[in-house]
Amino acid sequence: MKRRFALFIFLGCTLFTSYSSLAQQSTALYMANEGLMVSKGDTSILFDPLFRESYGQYLLMPESMERDLFAGRPPFENVDAVFISHHHGDHFSPEDILRLLKAQTSIHLYAPTQAVVAMRAAATAEDSDVFDRVNAVSLEYMDAPVSMEMNGLFIEATRIPHSGWPTGRLDVENISWRVTFNESSSTTVLHMGDADPDDVHFARDADYWNRIPTDMAFPPYWFFDSQSGWEILTKRIRASRNVGVHVPVTVSADPIRRSAGLRSADLFTRPGETRTISP
Repeated sequence: MKRRFALFIFLGCTLFTSYSSLAQQSTALYMANEGLMVSKGDTSILFDPLFRESYGQYLLMPESMERDLFAGRPPFENVDAVFISHHHGDHFSPEDILRLLKAQTSIHLYAPTQAVVAMRAAATAEDSDVFDRVNAVSLEYMDAPVSMEMNGLFIEATRIPHSGWPTGRLDVENISWRVTFNESSSTTVLHMGDADPDDVHFARDADYWNRIPTDMAFPPYWFFDSQSGWEILTKRIRASRNVGVHVPVTVSADPIRRSAGLRSADLFTRPGETRTISP
């Protein structure tokens, strides 16, 4: 009888552990281009979700997904924060972000100052309350990373130059966001925006990249297609898993049909795709 009771306790604990693990499971949902939703439990965050420019080579979010986002319908019913990497038309629409903040009054926004200035220029007097939930980050190149907190989230930001450095787009405030979900088993994700793949930007903050282990990073696809980019991912950031974003429509979902440098890369290529994040 004691053996049966012990077996029951063992099986019960095993099932409880399994269900607890499922409840704490983190997922990344691809929206389009660099648009993502990361969720853990009842907490969800968005990166670069609303934009209108495809420039003839990048995906736009499906209309049905956009309607669900604005209405707060599943899977977007628990969005707590939105993060903007930079003010470019294939990452950010000030008018649409304003509309989202008005539609979903519990969402907080974190964005570079350039993006917030654009939102204020597009806002009306009726939009003034929205900016109580807007957090502007002002960072110059080579500034130390900054951190902030909101309920359930530890947020870090560092400015990495936009791709094209050192000859182009030097004025763009491209922010790489590292966000940790502060729950029983923490999960940390990194959204890099359009970061330039030169190690000089990352070497100067080596301690920062080592301080918190990253469970999943979302680099732009060109990090996989260059030696320096790949070394940054493997030697500096050292995420448990990397999933590429900002993938042009000309890059096939079938790895065999890609250029040699991208065949082994895990890339988001279709809106609605998901990845499980394992701490």
